[in-house]
Amino acid sequence: MLRKVSRLFMIKTRIEAFMIIYALALGATSRGVHYLDQFPGYGGWLLFLACTGAVFMAGAKILDCLKFERAAQDALEAASAVPTGG
Repeated sequence: MLRKVSRLFMIKTRIEAFMIIYALALGATSRGVHYLDQFPGYGGWLLFLACTGAVFMAGAKILDCLKFERAAQDALEAASAVPTGG
């Protein structure tokens, strides 16, 4: 049962990854706007850029992990498909 619930929180496709990255971006820009209100001037803009920069780094990591998992799965399938010389 725990395994079924945990599968809900796994990112399996690029579409799901892009939806999550979009949600992260919305939250980051919202937080950045609050920083602009709290810290007017260059400090607020730097914090705003830090929020959005974090989304770029997280998005790249999510997409790289999907690519790595796909390659590992393909390698595992290829290894299991190779007939043994017995």
